[in-house]
Amino acid sequence: MKISAKGQITIPIEFREQLGLLPDTEVEFEVIAGKALKIVKVSSSRSGRGRSIVSRLRGRLREGLSTDEIMAMTRE
Repeated sequence: MKISAKGQITIPIEFREQLGLLPDTEVEFEVIAGKALKIVKVSSSRSGRGRSIVSRLRGRLREGLSTDEIMAMTRE
């Protein structure tokens, strides 16, 4: 298996199926003893980046905002 120029790898289907790694599943990486990389599936109870953004913005929308103003809010 090779790492692409963008730093991407493909997780073989047998591992994805065994671990329930569906599209959009969040994972974390852990370095072990400076020599190995462990991929850990993030439990659904933990917040991801998307959930964090949505929770920060919840209740802040006002009528008449432009797309640029909404995008600026998501980048805070």
